Amino acid sequence: MKNILVPIDFSKPSEYAAKMAAQIAKKTNATIYLIHLIELPKGVIDMGAGSRFSIPESMLYLRKVREKVLTFKDSFFDESIAVKYIIKLNNPFEGIQKYADKIDADLIIMGYKGHSEFEEIIIGSNTEKVVRSSQRPVLVVKKDSKKFKLKRLVFASNFKAENKEVFRKFLDFASVFNSRIHLLKVNTPSHFVSTVEAKQKIKDFISDFEISNRKIHIYGDVSVEKGILNFSKEVNANLIAMATHGRSGIAHLFTGSVTKNLSKNALKPMLTIKV
Repeated sequence: MKNILVPIDFSKPSEYAAKMAAQIAKKTNATIYLIHLIELPKGVIDMGAGSRFSIPESMLYLRKVREKVLTFKDSFFDESIAVKYIIKLNNPFEGIQKYADKIDADLIIMGYKGHSEFEEIIIGSNTEKVVRSSQRPVLVVKKDSKKFKLKRLVFASNFKAENKEVFRKFLDFASVFNSRIHLLKVNTPSHFVSTVEAKQKIKDFISDFEISNRKIHIYGDVSVEKGILNFSKEVNANLIAMATHGRSGIAHLFTGSVTKNLSKNALKPMLTIKV
């Protein structure tokens, strides 16, 4: 893990994302890239076109934004962490994707539903869009992670062959932290599978991987999302990981769809990796 991208809008959730990024960077020696995106009102010239702004107020605004970014940087990252920053005039969703590609980000860390004091800055509302479409792993953070540890990770899946590449990327992430991996298959009344069959499916799924610290769980609940939430609470998981399909956001799993309720209700950090 070399490059971590953190979109910021100065909200509490983006502060939580920054704290998480700082902890991961200290463990991995990764470089943090802070990106702040602004959608300027119509009539303001795009700085990316190489033209000067014709409106003095816009220049003053950008100067103040830069000061806020530098203050944010100094507040959450010490000198032991390599941090770069950029302010871009772009649609937040599009800007995040393009810059992630430019720096070849290994991970994007985002706060969930941040609210900015500036109407032009709308990164928080784009978290779900990034999760749904990003080809890179996205870590969604919803609460303060001051005492965060990556000791117990839950990987929830249907354990179909199409998710093996997702699992490989998840293991790359987990191996950095020497985490205990809980492999979770949720059984629901409408899609019941015997415990013996479900366990064998998981064993077959992981047979191509070397995993020393793992445990298989078949957990029954009324829905997949409730099963993931309840199980994660029982084992006191530090993070929930799952696959996502572009067509359905967080996250299209199993035979049906795990709805956005999971991302809205889960206070645990969520690592999503697109199939």
